[in-house]
Amino acid sequence: MDNPVRSLLVASASQDEGKSTTLANLAVTFAQAGNRVVLVDCDLRRPTLHKLFGVANDQGLTTMLLAGDSAPAPLVATPVEGLRLLPSGPQPPNPSELLGSKRIEAGIGRIQQDADLVLFDSPPLLAVSDAAVLARKVDAVLLVVSAGKTKRDHAARARQMLERAGAHVLGVVLNNAQLDASVYSYYA
Repeated sequence: MDNPVRSLLVASASQDEGKSTTLANLAVTFAQAGNRVVLVDCDLRRPTLHKLFGVANDQGLTTMLLAGDSAPAPLVATPVEGLRLLPSGPQPPNPSELLGSKRIEAGIGRIQQDADLVLFDSPPLLAVSDAAVLARKVDAVLLVVSAGKTKRDHAARARQMLERAGAHVLGVVLNNAQLDASVYSYYA
């Protein structure tokens, strides 16, 4: 209550756990609730958000950061009212360094000026250090795990990495869980 979340990183332990899809759905939901939302693709190695929204990736986060502190964010409108996307842009030679720089902090600040909520996508935590580096620069982190796919020790290691980074972990999203219909039949 005292410190509302204005920037949120959605991360996963490994690839293909539904992180980017969860993030996109979360962004749409917040925008449809009347919030001004900016979705930022910080997966500078294998970006996917531009594909999900069918936009070009020739301009984006990397071009904004490399242009300097006064460069405007090349935000792209989406079909969802209130939701804009900042694609990753061209792949830089040093993604971790770029995400760990003071420029990303200034960039986040510029993006937040015109948004109620900024949501960030990142590479998997166990693959590269990018997500752990970025976790220190946002208000909170949401960890995505996939039922039947994410190994327990991978989820535990991902959580430990976030804790060591000093991240504020809000919770976990469980994807692909099978529902037991008998549990929910009372409400049907």
